Amino acid sequence: MTAKFEPVLQANTALGESPVWSREAQRLYFVDIDGQRLHVFDPADGDHSSVPVDEPIGCVAPARDGGFIAGLRSGVWRLDADGRRTRKLADNPEDQASSRFNDGKVDPAGRLLAGTLDQDKQGRAGLYRYDRRGLARLTDGLQTSNGLAFSPDGRTLYHSDTPRFRIDRYDYDVASGEVANRRTFVQLDPAGADRARPDGAAVDADGCYWSALYDGGRVHRYDPDGRLMAAYAAPARQPTMPAFGGPDLRTLYLTCARGAADRGALFAMPVDTPGLAIAPFDPAA
Repeated sequence: MTAKFEPVLQANTALGESPVWSREAQRLYFVDIDGQRLHVFDPADGDHSSVPVDEPIGCVAPARDGGFIAGLRSGVWRLDADGRRTRKLADNPEDQASSRFNDGKVDPAGRLLAGTLDQDKQGRAGLYRYDRRGLARLTDGLQTSNGLAFSPDGRTLYHSDTPRFRIDRYDYDVASGEVANRRTFVQLDPAGADRARPDGAAVDADGCYWSALYDGGRVHRYDPDGRLMAAYAAPARQPTMPAFGGPDLRTLYLTCARGAADRGALFAMPVDTPGLAIAPFDPAA
C-alpha cells in the first residue's frame, strides 16, 4: 500500500500528544500538553470536542470503570468522563517546578506506565508504574521519557529518552510489572542534519515499532530487531506520537507540535498491518 499522512482534524494543539484509541467508544482521545486540554475525536462523523484541564497533561488513557487516568504535572490523576479531575492517585515525586508527567501507556494487564520530563535536562526524570500497589519507579537518569510501547506478547517494553536519540527495550514481566535487561534497540545520530529524535511510538500486530521523529518530520517503522523498514513523511516538522485506531486498527493517527504550516493538526494514514489494541486502565490491576 502506498500511503501518506493526511490532515483529518485541525485541532490547533500547541503540543499534541498521547493519542489513544478506545475500542469501546470508537473514538480517539489525545491531549494538548501546553494548551492543557483533553481532546475527543470521532472519525465516523468528524465530531470533535475538547475540555480544559487545570494543569499540563502529559498522557491520558480510558479506564475500565469509566473516565480516564492521566499523568499531569502534579501527579497521576483519575478524570471523570468529562475530563474533570476527581482524585489524585499519586504525587509526582520529582521537583514539580521542573518536572511533569509525559508519555504514558497502559500495559496488557491494565497498569499505567508513565515517565516524566526534566525541563532542565539534568537527567532527573524517571519511568514509573502505577497500579493498585501505588507508584513505583522503574528506571531513572532520564531527560525526557517517551516512546512507550509493548510487543504483541507483552514481554518486551520499548522506551525512548528523546534528547539522547536512543530507543531502548526491556524484558517485561506482565504478571508483576517489573522490567529487566535494558539494552539499546535503536540509536539515532545526534549529528544528523535535522536532529531527528525519537518521541512517541506504537507497535503493530507484526511486532514492528513505529516511532515519531521529533524535528525530523517523519515516522520510522522498525522491525523487532531494530532494522529500519520504512520512513513515512509527516506533514509536520515535529510529529509527537502515532496511535493505531479505527474499527480494524488499520488507521495510524499522528499528533504533532504546532508549526507554521500544520497548525497543530491531527493526521492519519491507512496501513496494511493493523495495530495492537490498547487495554484500558484497570484499577484492580
